[in-house]
Amino acid sequence: MDDFEFRKYPTLSDGEIDVSVEIEFPPKHNKGMDWPPTYYFKVSLHDNPEKIGRVSLAMGYNDFLVKYNGQCGFAIRESQRGHHYAAKACMLVRHIAADYHMDVIWIACDPENIASRKTCERIGCTLVEIVDVPPDCFLYEEGHHQSCRYRWIVF
Repeated sequence: MDDFEFRKYPTLSDGEIDVSVEIEFPPKHNKGMDWPPTYYFKVSLHDNPEKIGRVSLAMGYNDFLVKYNGQCGFAIRESQRGHHYAAKACMLVRHIAADYHMDVIWIACDPENIASRKTCERIGCTLVEIVDVPPDCFLYEEGHHQSCRYRWIVF
């Protein structure tokens, strides 16, 4: 991934929400892991600059991301939940994954996180399995002892 170049993208919109690049993290080694370059996107209501959430997209594959952490993450402010904004944001950023020729994205969440599981189902992910997180992994130390592995076929 040393030759990776972040591309410039305009604000993406579905008319209800806007998604714009907020941070570009270059590849790094942290917590004993090699992390690929990652986009962090700001999610806001259409034509309103106030941030209501975020979605991230790691631009690469490794065993840790595929098995435990996922490549795509999302969070919406509690007061804005219930409108499927996370699913809508994911659907917008999938075009960026496709632009990088990523045909599959892995999304992971705790088995008890029903909202995230429903978001995965809403965007067309397939639950592959629920795996135990290794005890020596930082996710385990943070209280995440299992992970749902969802596969999302982008194109």
